[in-house]
Amino acid sequence: MAISPHEPASVPVVRSWRAELRVLLSWRRILNRLRAVLRSALVTFVVLTVTLWLMPGVESNDIVDTLGLVAIVAGVGAVLRPLLLLGITALGGWGAMLLGVIAQVVVIVVALEIDPANRISGLPSLVVTAILAVVFAAIVDWMADSGTEDTFVREARRLMRGVRRRQSRLAGGPLLTFRRPRPGTEPGLLMVQLDGLSEPVLRWAVRAGNLPTLGHWLRSGSHTMRGWHTGLPSTTPASQAGILHGATRQIPAFRWFEKDTGKLMVTNRPRDAAVLEPRLSDGRGLLRDGGVSIGNAFSGDAAVSLLTVSHAALPGRSARGWAAFMASPYGFTRALVLGVGDVFTELHQARLQRRRNLQPRVSRSGAFLALRPASMLLRDVNVSLVAEQMARGAPAIYCDLVDYDEVAHHAGPARPESMRQLESLDRMLGVIERLAPEAARRYHLVVLSDHGQSQGATFKQRYGETLDEVVERFSAPGHADAPSTPAESEATREPDFPESPLAPLLVVSSGNLALIYLTRYTERLDRTAIDRAYPRLVNGLAAHPGIGLVIVRTADGPVALGGSGSHRLVDGVVEGVDPLLPYGPRARHDLLRHQESVHIGDLVLISCVDPVTEEVAAFEELVGSHGGLGGWQTDAVLVHPARWPVTENELDGPDAVHRQLVEWLAMLGLRTQPPALEPFAEQPDLFDDQDRARLSRTHDG
Repeated sequence: MAISPHEPASVPVVRSWRAELRVLLSWRRILNRLRAVLRSALVTFVVLTVTLWLMPGVESNDIVDTLGLVAIVAGVGAVLRPLLLLGITALGGWGAMLLGVIAQVVVIVVALEIDPANRISGLPSLVVTAILAVVFAAIVDWMADSGTEDTFVREARRLMRGVRRRQSRLAGGPLLTFRRPRPGTEPGLLMVQLDGLSEPVLRWAVRAGNLPTLGHWLRSGSHTMRGWHTGLPSTTPASQAGILHGATRQIPAFRWFEKDTGKLMVTNRPRDAAVLEPRLSDGRGLLRDGGVSIGNAFSGDAAVSLLTVSHAALPGRSARGWAAFMASPYGFTRALVLGVGDVFTELHQARLQRRRNLQPRVSRSGAFLALRPASMLLRDVNVSLVAEQMARGAPAIYCDLVDYDEVAHHAGPARPESMRQLESLDRMLGVIERLAPEAARRYHLVVLSDHGQSQGATFKQRYGETLDEVVERFSAPGHADAPSTPAESEATREPDFPESPLAPLLVVSSGNLALIYLTRYTERLDRTAIDRAYPRLVNGLAAHPGIGLVIVRTADGPVALGGSGSHRLVDGVVEGVDPLLPYGPRARHDLLRHQESVHIGDLVLISCVDPVTEEVAAFEELVGSHGGLGGWQTDAVLVHPARWPVTENELDGPDAVHRQLVEWLAMLGLRTQPPALEPFAEQPDLFDDQDRARLSRTHDG
């Protein structure tokens, strides 16, 4: 701005401040702030009234005194919360979680301590009262929002505006401004993974009208839905190894044994994931160009990795989204209280299944009771971290939301409990949609899953014995062993092989897929060698009614054996009844590709599948399972902007999805070395319906 020689240099500054004051004093902003203050005061009044009424020995619960206490709480919060936020930001990680809970209690304790009415005395009573008040506040806020995510959205918007203003100051912008940052104009790509969601389940839920956000995108024509085939193994680590790194064959199952090192690898164990990532990464991962990985198994070569298993660390000081979520009364504390409510909901739902004798079902107690609130907390944290990265302008973000998968494992993939979790994920997509105008980029959204799930009574429920007991019976006088926890549960122990002698046969299960290793041999054995060591093993397993396929190497290549026939995978020669028929037309291709995986077992087993109901018999105690073949576990889904071109008519395998996502990144100009393809015109904003008419039609339109 040029300054007139007759105009004082301070005039532009005065004009700037006048403009800022006009923004600050606009009637809409004042009205919104007044509404927020009144709501906060009303909630605080209700919470304190109920809390003080419940506390024994409180002499006075006068309305005027309580109104005074409301004002004190507001004042103490205004002073302490910014200071506590600084402490939480400085601590990061576990310290932020701990101080985030304490922060809310501290504010109430200090307010009660300086309350002139002095109705609560003694530190124990003060702490108990504060904890009750925090719990009631979370419940009342949730009820006031009618179970929506309005409060969460308001807090996320405040976080995003703060991040963008801070970035503006660092870039030389004004030190203080009341103006809201303008929406970004550069494109960005946000990829949200709904873990374990099959394409048939999502399509049914949309048709039923249970997913208003996704349903609106699909019905309006802004997005389209297509299925993609995961192949074998149908697990999150294998799929993410392919989607994020294009290296599916490095992961033969959820867990496996490595003969060369003598180690049992479990992919959701941080130390094992950290070992695996260098095997997957070639420096050209999906997120290599400044991308962000949130809540995934592997990083995809991201510049920033948050809650990523292979990096095994909580977000640090630089992740303000983590600190803001922990410090906010509408963040960690709210999620914790509502998560406890989820535990009681789970107990009620499990009791209903038992009373109605709903089959198939499995036990829903033990560790799973902790998984439900943990997955809900992780969902809210992840979305908060996504909001922060959108405000920072990360070019590509990939986030995994696991709520549905965790519940579907124990309740069943299409049961009401699982569908409610899917509806909550749809609400989170709605939250992201509402946050888009605050982002530093114009983000396009791709929603995908990593695999589906198949339902069925477990192998043990059907046949009265576990798979390792069956293997032990057919390998006697040898001994078979197997990990005791389900593959999708957190593994906390690894056998200490130098001190504990390995079983000669090791059975490692992932859903209805199992790998069997003859641990005394350093190389992978063929049928002849296995028969020499255990003459009854292969034929006994193939004849078992609960085992649909036994894949073993022979002189003619890998062969799939069933109870009444065999199928040679290399050339498709069938003898007797084809054992692959119940598994669909892709089974031979999937099994043959799986045989190329590293560290694959000497024997590969797939459980039986019902040709009518498509139910499988998981080798783990999970009513909803994935990992092998049969049912919907290999039917993943991809939802993307409808006008975007899809290079491959049929997306076969996670590596194909990786290539497609890379091409879309190149199309948006977010790939430094794009693949060899013609550049495409800039696409319209994800949430801008008015721009759709400007798009040219493609073969996928």
